[in-house]
Amino acid sequence: MHSVTTLAEKDLKGKRVLLRVGFDVPIDKGEVTNDFRIREALPTVEFLTSHGARVVMLSHIGRQKEETLLPVYGALQKYMRVSFVPELIGEHVVKRISALANGDVLLLENLRSCEEEIANDEVFAKTLASYGDLYVNEAFSVAHRAHASIVGIPQYLPSYAGIGFAREVTELTKAFTPTSPSVFVIGGAKFDTKLPLVKKFLPLYEKIYVCGALAHDVWEARGVSVGGSLTSDVPLADSDIINSEKVILPVDVRVETLDGRVRVEKADRVGGGDIIMDAGAASVLAMVSSLRPGGTVLWNGPLGFYERGFTDATEAFAEGVALAGVRSIVGGGDTVASIEKLGLNKKFTHVSTGGGAMLEFLEKGTLPGIDALHK
Repeated sequence: MHSVTTLAEKDLKGKRVLLRVGFDVPIDKGEVTNDFRIREALPTVEFLTSHGARVVMLSHIGRQKEETLLPVYGALQKYMRVSFVPELIGEHVVKRISALANGDVLLLENLRSCEEEIANDEVFAKTLASYGDLYVNEAFSVAHRAHASIVGIPQYLPSYAGIGFAREVTELTKAFTPTSPSVFVIGGAKFDTKLPLVKKFLPLYEKIYVCGALAHDVWEARGVSVGGSLTSDVPLADSDIINSEKVILPVDVRVETLDGRVRVEKADRVGGGDIIMDAGAASVLAMVSSLRPGGTVLWNGPLGFYERGFTDATEAFAEGVALAGVRSIVGGGDTVASIEKLGLNKKFTHVSTGGGAMLEFLEKGTLPGIDALHK
């Protein structure tokens, strides 16, 4: 596990600072629908501009090279004075950067509009590095990616962590030494990526609640019917988690039938035509009841099929955690969306901007983006 170096009292006046931000935010009809990641980066931007830096922001958006950061530019204007160049490489970009005054902020176009970004192309990384005198990584959400803007640029410039990035490392590191009673809640799907995490935290936490589609795999391995529910191909028959008393599954679930009806059922009475969609109210009550003031809850992933609108259990648990007086460390897109929707951000100790990055950090204790800052 690593600490990271921040800018602290560096002389930034007149310096061109390449700021890698994680502005891969949800967009609908050309409008940003959740600006959580934008807001989390604001303290670093404000620190840089208040110290006279000339800030050049780099980010990606979406998965397609045709996607644009123009909607993000619109959202940013609510918080700062900023300019936008719908290009990433070329003479026009160089001229716009050269024209920046102290305290100015310029956003460049989608990094992934160039395939060299994902390939971590050396020439591409050098070109981006030529735009700045210093590099600051404020994009913890993509720090698990060995891309040019994450691990390439730091080879050519003095490099530092942003304020939010450093806080992510500090707060997530605390998850390895939880206060008692300690509760780890893991939900969502993709058991192949989350199973190593369950194994790692099994000896560290007193209770591990496995929810969402992940629970289906455990039930199936225990010989309990999950009907037509989503499962993975991860073999669990010989895993320690199957028979561990620490691993707890929902006691009741909301199921959807083939004709679209929804009902609550005991977890061990799911019929062949049923599809499990969410944890039930009794399950959420049991989870919340296990929390105690001064304890720790680590939570990643929804308790149900959140994208299909089965949000009740996730939101009810979020409300329970917010009132429990625990040290709460949470992350994952749908988990954070539920907290945002309920306006509970400030009731949690740490809400991570990372989904996959959070999981990988918890598993390995570091990330490519962290290692790059040390090199």
